[in-house]
Amino acid sequence: MKLIFRIVGLLEGISFLLLMSVGLYFKYVLNDPSYVKLLGMPHGLLFMLYLILAYLIKKEMNWSNKKLAIVFLAAIVPFGTFYVDIKYLR
Repeated sequence: MKLIFRIVGLLEGISFLLLMSVGLYFKYVLNDPSYVKLLGMPHGLLFMLYLILAYLIKKEMNWSNKKLAIVFLAAIVPFGTFYVDIKYLR
């Protein structure tokens, strides 16, 4: 379960960075919103999966509610999921 969570966290972090860089560049600089739509759906699914898996893995990892809140908040901060992987999962 931990390995699956790490993989989803990595993919979620990458999809977030791609959405915020490539997607927004194409949308606002090149006036082409199609990349936001293209990158947005996979990111949204990975985001939801990340939150669900974080909740399910809480007991296995012996996380307090405070640590779980940090893991949840890391999903909305750029590079946050990478921080969680280094700080709480290795």
